[in-house]
Amino acid sequence: MRDADPGIRLVVADPCQVGESPMWHPHEHVLYWCDIPACHLHRLDPRTMATQRWDFETDVSCCAPTLGPDLLLAMRDGIWRFDPASSQRERVAGPPYDMAVERFNDGKCDPHGRFWIGTIYEPRRPPLAAIYCLENAHLERRVEGITVSNGLAWSPDGRTMYCSDTTAHRIDCFDFDRQTGALSARRVFAQFPLRQEGQKLDDYGGRPDGAAVDAAGCYWAAMFEGARVLRLSPSGEVLREVRLPVQCPTMVCFGGGDLHTLYITTASHGRPPEELEAQPWAGCVLSLRVDVPGLPADLFAL
Repeated sequence: MRDADPGIRLVVADPCQVGESPMWHPHEHVLYWCDIPACHLHRLDPRTMATQRWDFETDVSCCAPTLGPDLLLAMRDGIWRFDPASSQRERVAGPPYDMAVERFNDGKCDPHGRFWIGTIYEPRRPPLAAIYCLENAHLERRVEGITVSNGLAWSPDGRTMYCSDTTAHRIDCFDFDRQTGALSARRVFAQFPLRQEGQKLDDYGGRPDGAAVDAAGCYWAAMFEGARVLRLSPSGEVLREVRLPVQCPTMVCFGGGDLHTLYITTASHGRPPEELEAQPWAGCVLSLRVDVPGLPADLFAL
């Protein structure tokens, strides 16, 4: 593994199995993230470094802020409103799939307040996963033909929606209508080489996992198994490569009071013992200060 960017910092030393979906809460000014197979939701207050954890009975894949004090959680058994203060939750929508082979994965709110959430088809073939949109308590299937949905994000003007199919090593984008949520003109934003049989990880760039967009409209993608995060221009050109001290970054988000801190979740689950021994930060939350701030997380408002 090549040397990591010297600006990378360890934020939370307690490793997750699959740390995912970091979200900087725009009102609470704290960081939330999930550990999907451990069925945990985590919270960090960077002002005090105090952490909190909530345990569930099934996978929790992502969270989103709402207009009130509760969060929206996507779990294997549906989408829920969750109150962190009381730990009470209420189901908003049931799972639109067979829970034995599929679950919710990456999700975020769009600038209009809808909640978009992709799924992962766990057998991987055929590509039966999809992206759904929750609006006015109605869950609608909007994008199909995906294996592992990730990388949901919107451009600063809200006119472009991004998503990735991690297994396909591809990031797509759509023209997006903020008022109606309509998608059109699907196209490839970035395509990365597939890992070949027997190819060593040192020679492999990884596949696009979770992502976030900064205020300049650039798309930051966590490259799973690639030990790096990429910053891509609005036209898909690689502008920056951030090398990491862990093999499997899963997602990024912008946080801190000025949104200049890039938080990076990572995974340790299923990794070879020798890799984990060499990479003690695997599964931990990392951070990097960046020059261009990110966009605040959009709230669920419908």
